[in-house]
Amino acid sequence: MSLHFELVTPERLVRSEAVYMVTVPGTEGDFGVLEGHAPVMSTIRDGELSVVKAPGAAPETIRIEGGFAEVNARGLTVLAEKAG
Repeated sequence: MSLHFELVTPERLVRSEAVYMVTVPGTEGDFGVLEGHAPVMSTIRDGELSVVKAPGAAPETIRIEGGFAEVNARGLTVLAEKAG
């Protein structure tokens, strides 16, 4: 099982990869996304994405600022104002 994850800023495509899980800092609270997650769109607050590449692997964090997250049948897309 894998989730297609993309992280995009206005300047560039930062990431496009298959991962196990991503935790997103939503404005209503953090939420985790796995493959098969129900479709959802959320605004995101400044914070850290937590990316787990495989079950049991240590999470990698990516600092992001503002934007939106969309989960659909293709996977998770995070449109961030800034990432790095």
